[in-house]
Amino acid sequence: MNKENIIQKLPYTKPFLFVDEIIEIDDIHIKGAYTFLQDEYFYKGHFKDNPITPGVILTECMAQIGMACFGIYLLKGEWNQAKNGIAITSSDMNFYKPVYPTEKVVVIAEKEYFRFNKLKCKVAMYNSEDILVAKGIVSGMTFMKNDE
Repeated sequence: MNKENIIQKLPYTKPFLFVDEIIEIDDIHIKGAYTFLQDEYFYKGHFKDNPITPGVILTECMAQIGMACFGIYLLKGEWNQAKNGIAITSSDMNFYKPVYPTEKVVVIAEKEYFRFNKLKCKVAMYNSEDILVAKGIVSGMTFMKNDE
């Protein structure tokens, strides 16, 4: 499975897709990037005259790269977007620096465990100056969609 194919398999689209590229991936870690565009919907009204990216969006970006993309890769071809869903089950994040419109971030996730379709990862986000923006733990799972 190639890097671009993984992104295409994600169950997200704009304006809620926060993955531009997967830089590297193997069975132990993933590294991906996203650039927050100037006109993202969540900047309207989030700190008048000084928009910053909400922490929940940073968490979502880390989960999409570090849990969803990584999980699809680890399933080794067993992922079927029509039949499977992805859900974040928990997160514990610490934030250190704001992320502004037009900033590119890099997310690195390291697998803690992956079994029974459950994935837990340590995640870290860095800005374009390689300064730590946020770090924490994300966990998630895949599930069979209800056919009804």
